[in-house]
Amino acid sequence: TEIKPGVKKLNAFIVEKNFPGFLASKIEEKMGLHSSLTAEYVLEDCQVPAENLLGEEGKGAAVAFHCLDGSRIGIAAQAVGLADKAIEEGVKYAQQREAFGRKISEFQAIQFMIADMSTLRDAARLLTYKAADLIDKGKPYTKESSMAKLFASEAANKIAYQALQIHGGYGYSKEFLIEQLYRDARAFSIYEGTSEIQRLVISRYLLEEC
Repeated sequence: TEIKPGVKKLNAFIVEKNFPGFLASKIEEKMGLHSSLTAEYVLEDCQVPAENLLGEEGKGAAVAFHCLDGSRIGIAAQAVGLADKAIEEGVKYAQQREAFGRKISEFQAIQFMIADMSTLRDAARLLTYKAADLIDKGKPYTKESSMAKLFASEAANKIAYQALQIHGGYGYSKEFLIEQLYRDARAFSIYEGTSEIQRLVISRYLLEEC
């Protein structure tokens, strides 16, 4: 919006789906997260009333970044939850599958993978708890939310990869849940800011603190 000629300010507005000029395009076919529908939306000569302003006038960027800070903790928690399930599936399969007359859970290579997966998951959970605790205490949490999102999303991808590896060829089949978890995990390091963006946010805060 323009407050006066030549001065433009960014604002956040709530656009309701029944507003004329608002439309959603086709539902996208995604690699994973099929239970969460995704579509492009279009604003064509869409008029939004002034009372739908979100936050203060001229503070749209701040509103957007504040939303991202909070949602990144949610993505981190989502990644931890997926990691929990991937580990559960990997351990269960390792205790059932036999090779060379032994359960594959008895092989050191599998045991090391399970240990690494669990350690990554717990570290991701603690970073997520730390960021959430800062919100509860009313303290700044932008850097910590990016750290939680970066680590948890990357950890979920690694854990899903290793859990699928434990399954061997069966993990590549849709018959086993790990195939879905592997696809779903890939989105975590992309949406709400890619891992590269999280690294930029973290490094900028650290450089400013020094």
